[in-house]
Formats: sequence, C-alpha cells, structure tokens
Amino acid sequence: MKIEHNSRVELYRMPFGAVTKNTEVTLRLSLVNFGIPTHIRVCSAFKDTKKSVNMSYVYSLFGACVYEARIKMPDDVGNLWYYFDIASHENRIFYGNNEENLGGLGKIYTEPPSNKFQITVYDESFQTPDWWKNSVCYQIFPDRFFNGNPGGEFLGEREDIIRRNWGETPYYKSEQFGGKYLANDFFGGNLKGIEKKLPYLKELGISCLYLNPIFEAYSNHKYDTGNYKKIDPMFGTQADFEHLCAEAKKHGISIILDGVLNHTGSDSLYFNKYGKYDSLGAFQSKDSPYYDWYRFTKFPDEYESWWGIDTLPQVEENSESYRDYILRDDDAVVKKWLKCGARGWRLDVVDELPDSFVKILRSEVKKQDSDAVILGEVWEDASNKESYGEKREYFLGSELDSVMNYPLRSALIEYINEYIDAEEFDARIMSLKENYPKPAYYSTMNFLSSHDVERIMTVMGVREIDNDKDRQARAKLDDYSRGLAVSKCRCLVTMQMLMPGVPCVFYGDEAGVEGYRDPFCRSCYPWGDEDDVLIEFYRKNIALRNENEVFRSGEFETVYKINNGYGFIRYDEIESYIVLINSGDAECFRLDVARYGICELYGVFHNENYSSEDGIYYIDMPRYAVKIFKKVK
Repeated sequence: MKIEHNSRVELYRMPFGAVTKNTEVTLRLSLVNFGIPTHIRVCSAFKDTKKSVNMSYVYSLFGACVYEARIKMPDDVGNLWYYFDIASHENRIFYGNNEENLGGLGKIYTEPPSNKFQITVYDESFQTPDWWKNSVCYQIFPDRFFNGNPGGEFLGEREDIIRRNWGETPYYKSEQFGGKYLANDFFGGNLKGIEKKLPYLKELGISCLYLNPIFEAYSNHKYDTGNYKKIDPMFGTQADFEHLCAEAKKHGISIILDGVLNHTGSDSLYFNKYGKYDSLGAFQSKDSPYYDWYRFTKFPDEYESWWGIDTLPQVEENSESYRDYILRDDDAVVKKWLKCGARGWRLDVVDELPDSFVKILRSEVKKQDSDAVILGEVWEDASNKESYGEKREYFLGSELDSVMNYPLRSALIEYINEYIDAEEFDARIMSLKENYPKPAYYSTMNFLSSHDVERIMTVMGVREIDNDKDRQARAKLDDYSRGLAVSKCRCLVTMQMLMPGVPCVFYGDEAGVEGYRDPFCRSCYPWGDEDDVLIEFYRKNIALRNENEVFRSGEFETVYKINNGYGFIRYDEIESYIVLINSGDAECFRLDVARYGICELYGVFHNENYSSEDGIYYIDMPRYAVKIFKKVK
C-alpha cells in the first residue's frame, strides 16, 4: 500500500503555496494497492470552521489511482489546515503533513493527525514596496561604524559613559562597568560617520541602510529608549539625521529605522525612574500622563519589564494615549521620522506587540508613505507563528510587509556546516516559499549576522560555540580556521545574494569581522584593516544581483539536492542562472536541467563553459565550491 500527497507538486496541489481569498485550490491524493475505498475525504479547518469534502476518482497514473477535490478558499484571511481521511471495508487511515511540519511529501497516520498541511489565505490587496524588494541592505550599529568628527571627538558631552578606543573589545563583565552591567561603554560612532561612508557603501552596491536604534537612550545599544522623538546626542541631531537621509538619497540609498515599541528605558522621559528628565514620569506618580503606558504590579517599585530586566519596563500597548503618541497623532513617532526622511521601520520583538497594534501601525505608516516598508523581528516561520497563545496575522495583508529571515539563516549555517544535508536544507527553505505570500517571500530580510547573533565568520570558523564569555572576548580564529571560514562564507554569501528576498549585510561582515554574540558581534568596523579580498567578493556578488532583475524577482526552483550538494535556478522570460554549491566532499554533480531548455552554460565568475544536447551536465564541484552559470541564449 502506498498513499501520497505532496503539497509542493502541482499534480497534488494547484496552485502552489499561499493564495488569495476565494481562490479555488485543487487537491489530489494517489493510492496504490489500497483496495476499493469506501470514502476518501479532505478534512479542513479554518479558524472555528471544520469541513469534510469527498474526493472523486479522476484517473490512473503509473498504477496509482488518483482522487481529486476542488476546494474554494474562504472569503476571509487566515491559515487553512487540511489532511486526508481514507477508508475501505478493512482499513481506515489518515494522511497528513510530515513529522517536521515542513510541507511537501506527507505521512500516513492511524488517527487524525495533529500535523496538517497549511494553505495561507491572504488579502488580494497585499503588496510590498518594489524599492525594498530591489534593495541590498546594510545593517549598522551606529556607535561602532564610524566617527565622522575630524578628530574623533565624542558627541553628546556625557560624563556618565566609559569612553573606549576604536577597535578595543567591548566590555562584557559587570566589574568593567563598576559592579553592574550598564552597557555604557562607547566608541564614538555617529550619524556624520555614516554619512561620510556613503560613497563606500554605494561602491559596495548597497541601496538601503537599516540602523539599530538612534533615539536618545542611556545605553550604547539604545534599545532602552529615553525619548522616541529625539536623536541621541551622541549620534547627532535631528538635522544631522535629515541631512543623512538627503545625502543617502543622492547615492540611491534609503534608510529604515529600528522601532523599539514593546518597552522603553526606565531612564526615560516616560518612566523617569531616576528623575533625570524634566517630566512627570510613570514611576514618579500615578498622575503622570504616561502612567497607563506601563503595567505596575505594586506601584512604583514592581512592574512588568522585558525579560525581567528592570531597566526595560514593558509598555501597555493597548493604552490609547500610547497608541496616539506612537502611531496616530499627526506627529506620532512612526510618522515623524518618515517625514524626516526614513523609508520604513524594522519592528523589534514584534511578536510581543498585539496584532491590533501592528494593524494600526501599518495603516498609519502607509497613510504617511504608502511605499514605506514594515519588517518584523520574527525568529520562526512567520506565517504560522503563535505568540502568547494567539495565532499571529503578520502576512495576511494588514500587518507586516515581511520579516527578518531567521529560518533561512539557520538552514544555511546548518547546511554549510554539514549538520543537515541538501535534502533537509531544501525542505526547510521550500517550506517558507510554500507558506509565505509571494509579496512577503520576495521581501524577507536575508541576513547571516546581526547584533543579536554570532558573526558569520566566527560561526563558520569554530567547531562549536564556546559559551564562556572570557574565552569569547579573547577568541580569534587562527590562520587555518579563518581560511576555512572564508571558504564557507563564500558559499553563504553567494546564496544570500542570489536567493529570493532582500540580502542584508551586517556592518563589517564584508571586511571579515569576527565575534561571538552580544557584545562581541557589536565590535568596531576595522577601517584600515579590512579583508579587501572578501570585500571584493561581496561587491561582485552584490553587483550580479543588482544588475540582473532575475535575482530580485525571478522564479526560484531547486535543481540539485544530493548529499551535501545543492543547486538552484533563477529564471524569468528573459534569462536563467544556475547556482551550485557543495558543502561536502569533492564530487561531480550530474545536473539535469533539460526541462528548462538549457543546452549551453556560461560560467559567470569562472572560466567554465558547457554544452549539452540533452540538458544533462557533469560538473566538477570540489568541497566548498560555488559556481554560477548563465544560460546562453
């Protein structure tokens, strides 16, 4: 007996992937040696509604009996879940999603499965900004990128900071801050520094900057917002920000900002725990205009805070006055900085913001600038994310444009480091393609490093992550390990730049910066000590993406997934490119691309050209080889 349904094959499900409301989806199931069924049904669930639809026999295919049902999707948005109920006089079984819940080929169960296939149903009006989909992004942690003052002077005139020399290791121990971890060691980077490096970024091929928080705050990371409507004096002024946006625009570069809207700092205009601000903060009085912004359990000393960190009091996002201040007023925070030149927002810990809040945010942001982009920090598959017992609605048309692509980062790292093979890698990334609406899928922020995770060079160069902070602070790859890391990173960078989504480079990755997690991943850019060869590799791959529309909007399909060898094709009506990567032992790829009509291949960055009348090629792929071929017209 054999039963099969593959949600990623058109024979079994058409159309593929996420669909808009009211779309008719054809579902098929094939049976071999099952006997005469008494019933075959598709069982579906959408929100609180469950349905069962009988499937009809349609034809026989290579000895398999194929059954079909056509199901009209709901006239509302959400996720529809389905499985199959198959019975004969002797047997009753069920067929659902695989154990990994990744879609594709399913599995037989003896009872109704908890693992069901997913169809994302979204609003037909859902669109994402074209300028963003065509971008290559560059993330900057402002204090560590560049000091634009002629003599390297610090801005802000603060006396309560620890001034560090450029390039020193960030402090990481409480005793380094005088007994309590304060994150108040600074290196002097500022907005003028970013502006001065715009020519470098333009030459690299960057067209969007994502800035970690730049609003007034006590810490170097600025996730403890002190004043949402003021640029931190250590970075500059509002005029400096407006000038940066204007100059960036001249270079064809847009800027998006980090929106930290789930919590503020305890040392802030709004909470004012230490009385440093000329305001009546929520900590000081129940009569404060900001009192209902926070959740006190025992006023004033006990209050909800982000992950229990008392310097980050959690905001009550359902407060109407908070929503007015952040979202709805004419000078609301999300609008003010768009008016100053920003082109969008990355929302920190968006899974801790209520759906209702994010919906208002989208509405207000798009009213201010319909072309602004809204990205969320989500670490899982964002199409079926659950948070605090609620199923989130990020991709249904009324919330986010897209998300940071953590699942892709994890899959890339595990594949190149040989923790998973090409088959599992393909299953994981194709699950995203299947579940994400196309506008969101082509807008994902595809990154390898960030301010929250280890630098990719370190991840590729060590056998395992060392969790000892003292050793992390001293860690530096030896020549062999660094050479290995560079070889692996070349594979990763090529995949990052040429797969669907918007690639995002964490400042200094292109220069070969190493570092474990916070604070070591937030080290200074090594101006004057860069890895120029690696920078040139980034530049070439970014240019290939920028110069060819197919890498930004073309179709994406897997063409090879054997052992540790992987290959994909990007194609449209004009051109086709094939990208091959080998993370395992040296081998020869037998590449069959006859179905794409490819009878001649031209090596893009390597002098290898192939021709084949039958579309089958044998390509030598040593360990960590990455090869790009263009279809010869």
